[in-house]
Amino acid sequence: MNLKTFFAYTFLLCLLLASCTTETGPAKPKGKLFIIGGGEKTDAMMNELVALAGLGKDDYAFILPMSSATPDSSIIWARADFIGTGVNKVTGFNFIKGEVPPQDKLDSLKKAKLIFISGGDQSRFMDVVKNSPVKDAIFYAYSNGAVISGTSAGAAVMSRKMITGNQKKHPDAETGFQTIEADNVEITEGLGFLTDVIIDQHFVKRQRLNRLVAASIENPEQLCVGIDESTAIIVKGDSATVTGISQVVVIKNNPSEKKVQNGLLGKENMQLSVYLPGQSFLLR
Repeated sequence: MNLKTFFAYTFLLCLLLASCTTETGPAKPKGKLFIIGGGEKTDAMMNELVALAGLGKDDYAFILPMSSATPDSSIIWARADFIGTGVNKVTGFNFIKGEVPPQDKLDSLKKAKLIFISGGDQSRFMDVVKNSPVKDAIFYAYSNGAVISGTSAGAAVMSRKMITGNQKKHPDAETGFQTIEADNVEITEGLGFLTDVIIDQHFVKRQRLNRLVAASIENPEQLCVGIDESTAIIVKGDSATVTGISQVVVIKNNPSEKKVQNGLLGKENMQLSVYLPGQSFLLR
């Protein structure tokens, strides 16, 4: 084989390897997540969110209000929060389950530099977007560098496994999760930006540790993250950084077998960490 032929074969081999690399693993999304635990969104937090998105003069924020029972009002309130940071280009649209989404709204969603999901009921939001072009548009924007943010219910939907907030065994309970009980935490499908993480919100304020401990025991492969009010995690790749005014509680499980006794859950050697603003932790 002469030198010219050798280089030609080498070049073709490199092209083949590059093609195989692209096909065996999807490209990592270019976007980031700004996940707020609910409560008041402070001015500092909103300014940090806008700075993270890097909104230029031609860029805009898009509000998705479908979690809310009053979606039009949610758009108005969220728009006011963004205008307070100096961002004047803010749009939003209440997509309706079963209706064909307007193509111009889908195109606008795809091109948004910042997408914000309001609070309310996470199951209501997923009922609209699951298996829909709206979900595809959100992921398209995220893959191309958009920041996806959400508060309260808008935080819960970030997970692939989503806590709904309902109790399967005590559906009428008004005082939260008072036990660490087997088969009680209702978990359904969320958007799935985080495939190995379960998000809980209003965490310290509403004393939701029992709920997240139960979720962790029954989903040991998931990192369980509880975000308090007026607090957020900024997710870049596999790392999360805490920002805001309160704490983030992280529960990491292990492969040892869970125990169930009289309906109560048991597990040994689980790891619980409490992170303060400015601290970071790995999601994998």
